[in-house]
Amino acid sequence: MSREFELRKEVALDASPEQVWEAIATGPGLTSWFMTHEVEPGVDGVVRLRVGDYVQESRISAWEPPNRLEVVGGTADEPYAFEYLVEARDGGSAVVRFAQSGFLGDNWEAEYEGMNVGWGHYFHTLDQYLRYFFGRPVTFVLADGPQESAPAEAWQRLLDALGLGHRPVVGEQVRLTGPERLDGVVDYVLDSFLGVRTADGLYRFHGRAMLGMPVAVGHHVFLPDVDGEKENERWRTWMEGAFA
Repeated sequence: MSREFELRKEVALDASPEQVWEAIATGPGLTSWFMTHEVEPGVDGVVRLRVGDYVQESRISAWEPPNRLEVVGGTADEPYAFEYLVEARDGGSAVVRFAQSGFLGDNWEAEYEGMNVGWGHYFHTLDQYLRYFFGRPVTFVLADGPQESAPAEAWQRLLDALGLGHRPVVGEQVRLTGPERLDGVVDYVLDSFLGVRTADGLYRFHGRAMLGMPVAVGHHVFLPDVDGEKENERWRTWMEGAFA
């Protein structure tokens, strides 16, 4: 049985409202901190999310640059909506007030908690993008681990495979041993989430045991001419080897 919900977040960003608007209301902007998107701007325009073979289209119901964006979709029985309110602050900064509403399924408590945690690290990634990579070309790299990586204890195994025998802390300099060596700084940590910022990317590792799903990566690589499909496959193959 579905259950209606509403989730709200507020985040301060060291960027102008115009920069924030470009990040939340354009395809390249959304792809730089969230997932792969295309945007047809304006009221009644389209926001198109692509995750592998899955495509979700939503309608823009409010378009007031750079201050308000509302996107709606779903069905008459189970609609959903996203709203961003952007407000200028002193010193050229901004604050974003975000609201999401919709419906969740039978496992709604875990789904809601996962969504709440997820938006926390996505908005942190937005902050990192605006601070360090704004305007650079981006490729979103997405890959799931094998089903063997779904149990909670698999998270430490992933860290071990990355060359981290301990739980890293924010600000720590690390060298990851993924498909290639990656030198960077830890910028976000949760019990089953790791974010590492390198000179050319924001690397994100997700443990999804609470949802009964395998680990996944969702990286943002800020370099030109990156073959996204090849990168997806490289990380998928590496995770299969890590959990073989």
